[in-house]
Amino acid sequence: MIDSFDVSSFVGAALAAHRPVVALETTLVTHGLPHPEGAEAARRLENVVVAAGAVPATIGVLDGRIRVGLTLAELHRLAQETDTAKLNLSNFAAQLASGRPGSTTVAATVFVAARAGIEVFATGGIGGVHRDAGESFDVSADLHALARFPVAVVCAGAKAVLDLRKTVEVLESHGVPVLGFRTREFPAFYRRDSGLPVDASFETVEALAAAVRSHFSLGLGTGVVVANPIPAEHELAREVYEPALATALREVTEKNVRGREVTPFLLERIRQLTEGSSVFSNVALLENNARLAAELAGALASG
Repeated sequence: MIDSFDVSSFVGAALAAHRPVVALETTLVTHGLPHPEGAEAARRLENVVVAAGAVPATIGVLDGRIRVGLTLAELHRLAQETDTAKLNLSNFAAQLASGRPGSTTVAATVFVAARAGIEVFATGGIGGVHRDAGESFDVSADLHALARFPVAVVCAGAKAVLDLRKTVEVLESHGVPVLGFRTREFPAFYRRDSGLPVDASFETVEALAAAVRSHFSLGLGTGVVVANPIPAEHELAREVYEPALATALREVTEKNVRGREVTPFLLERIRQLTEGSSVFSNVALLENNARLAAELAGALASG
């Protein structure tokens, strides 16, 4: 393990005893929800993981150290620091060396989880291929991280503001399987279905865990996307979601929003345009993913 890791005692003890551990990201805390809602949501996700029988390992960077298992006080500090960076694979090292704080994206969390020996990570939705990628070449580092680090990422598909068809194609090209949990379609974040098929579908956590374990045992070196649709009762109504998305996408072009700022801008505008309904759906799918991730981690640990 690299020298700049600080693994909390409870996470370290769980890993040493081969107990189930679930990694959690921190961009939700710093860029996803306003303070203190982000820190409170992160704590709720930890509670969901604990209730489902696993140990949560929320990841971030503070004081030039990678923290695996942040405390509530550290989560609030991360959210309140004015210079907290949204960490990706490209800016991770420089931010770490500077001593300034950072919250981990999917890509950064997958990297840290793999280095720490954590096999399962729960998030909302992965990044992917942006709709204007033919001109901008904007493809999320999440896809490259999944191609490099063997971690099972439980998510509600990719963020719906992306080009989902191209995202699924890139995952296939990188050898990253998309395994559906009680779905035969790749979820569309706020919506349960995208019309795109998953590679395989499983009805039980035990069968899903067997497939994940088999993938890891082959030594392919790639991660796994576990596609877990948002619960039907929390799905954002199409007539609410689609006009909001269209408006937000138009504003990205009009305001010339680029790079790492695109996704946070789109999600915030959708929140505003849906009068907060998207936040309700977002939190629901996060909790649903955390629960499945904990169950999956438990099945992998017992196998």
